[in-house]
Amino acid sequence: MQAIVEDSLWRDGRDLDLPPLLGERRTEVCVIGLGGSGLSAIEVLREAGVAVIGLDAGRIAAAAAGANGGFLLAGLAQFHHHAVARFGRERALGLYALTRRELDRQFAGGDPSCRRTGSLRIAADAAEEADCARQIDVMQDDGLPAHPYVGAEGRGVLIPDDGVFDPGLRWGALARRLQAGGAELYGASPVLALEQGQVQTPQGRVHAQQVLVAVDGGLETLLPQLAGQVRSARLQMLATAPAPQCTLPRPVYYRDGHDYWQQLGDGRLVLGGGRDIGGDAEWQLHGVSAPVQEHLHTLLDGKLGVTAAVTHRWSAPVAFTRTGLPCFGRLQPQLCVTGAYNGTGNILGALCGRALAQQLLGQDSELARLLA
Repeated sequence: MQAIVEDSLWRDGRDLDLPPLLGERRTEVCVIGLGGSGLSAIEVLREAGVAVIGLDAGRIAAAAAGANGGFLLAGLAQFHHHAVARFGRERALGLYALTRRELDRQFAGGDPSCRRTGSLRIAADAAEEADCARQIDVMQDDGLPAHPYVGAEGRGVLIPDDGVFDPGLRWGALARRLQAGGAELYGASPVLALEQGQVQTPQGRVHAQQVLVAVDGGLETLLPQLAGQVRSARLQMLATAPAPQCTLPRPVYYRDGHDYWQQLGDGRLVLGGGRDIGGDAEWQLHGVSAPVQEHLHTLLDGKLGVTAAVTHRWSAPVAFTRTGLPCFGRLQPQLCVTGAYNGTGNILGALCGRALAQQLLGQDSELARLLA
């Protein structure tokens, strides 16, 4: 029997070899975190001709950016009608519109890592089915695409504009382009100290006019002043060998989004969730646990009828906020931060990274106004 790989499926054979930071370096902006938000920020800064050094404790997309479910969804972590109730219609609709435009931008660019498939929210019971109906009503009233769905997966909501992507392919390709364009990227360089534009790592130090932190899971460890606002957890996943008995053309949210899965083009299943099953044990950043992995196996065997062998298991560290909105903005004169995307950072994280870089350049940002 083949051993199960204890790492994200998206990383197989795709590591970009980054050197560690050695010695003293000076730059205009130091970006901490080389996931989707950090790389997106660097992209904006380099396009403006700004000198940038990017650091990561591990590698490109080492944490949630390279170990998530591969969903590209418009909106916030909350379903749109819940976001309207919590944040007000103007803010919720504005954020949905921005993320929807970002989806259009990514799909229009011909990126081979992205596929516009639509997405499904499938109800687990009658109460959730009623909530799906409320979601459709509110979204349609707001002019957003949402339709009732009945199919092999179950009953719920179809969002036709959403899609999926390969995080390892997407962020690895961007990192290579940034390196070719003059960005200095360093891996295996965890931040030991951060103060007044100086970033200390085990073997080096960066002196920067500005520091931009773009970290999701573990953000409150890097910036202890956010500990009362942010708390990190792990989201567990697994992947299977090709499952020809299963045909899933769209990614699925199930059980109010506690569980989620998609089928890749080669027939493999990528499935995650069960954080509520694991309870307080999930308020940590690394590893997998038997209760959650057993829950995922039950979904495979029972809900999906998949008997293909499990090939990968992993977890992704993500951060949640008390407000339900990401951390975004300036903390100190030389320090700004984006992160804590509440479990859905693939689109919103990239938007936040770009918007924060635009702020550093003195440019206007609609996203910054909506998050204020």
